[in-house]
Amino acid sequence: MINLLIFILGFLIGSFLNVCIHRIPLGQTVVTTPSHCPECNKRIRWYDLIPVISYILLRGKCRFCKQKISIRYPLVELLNGAVCLWIYSIYGMSVQFAGLAFLASALIVIAFIDYAHRIIPNRIVIVMLAAGIVYVYFNPYITYGDAILGFFAASLPLLILAVLSNGGMGGGDIKLMAAAGVFLGWKLILLSLVFASIIGSFIGIILILLKIIKREDPIPFGPFLSAGIFISILYGQKIIEWYLRFYKLS
Repeated sequence: MINLLIFILGFLIGSFLNVCIHRIPLGQTVVTTPSHCPECNKRIRWYDLIPVISYILLRGKCRFCKQKISIRYPLVELLNGAVCLWIYSIYGMSVQFAGLAFLASALIVIAFIDYAHRIIPNRIVIVMLAAGIVYVYFNPYITYGDAILGFFAASLPLLILAVLSNGGMGGGDIKLMAAAGVFLGWKLILLSLVFASIIGSFIGIILILLKIIKREDPIPFGPFLSAGIFISILYGQKIIEWYLRFYKLS
């Protein structure tokens, strides 16, 4: 029963994440303005806001103007529900679960916004940073010293890379890794950067080979950073422990 409740909670939060993904790049509020169709601007009725179910019943179209509703909406809702349940299965009902589920939800918003608009809004990063400070205060498994090191461990190398490459690395990526580093500490945030680089390089090579993009075309790095951080949330500590055991044996 608790697993179902966790999934439903993440499922419902996913609906709010969709609001953030749509409105934040446009500079709109995500709190006071009622949900409305972005095409006809009609206010959406409460029974058309049920995650996934309303999308199915409406056949993916607005009730009023019949414009198609992006498949992103049910996808984000289902994804966030699954992510919250996945994190809960590892950390149980704990401070770590609450903080890392929040971080994962923020990463979903960042990944979709950066993919669509190639920006990582400061509003999200600031909220992440503030939440990270609170998380460290209540979490006995991470110290403020580790959080401070985490703030700089991945963001500083990316900043140096951005300077040396004359802007080849975006400022949003740097700030994202700084804020996430507060949650994870220096070891896991560096591991996140390694995973992100591997995933980004692999996908980039495939896209070039398939001639979907050219070698010189920029690729938003935020989704890869988000994926790397998420892997570290789930399995980072086990991977580090495995590596240390392997290093000692060798």
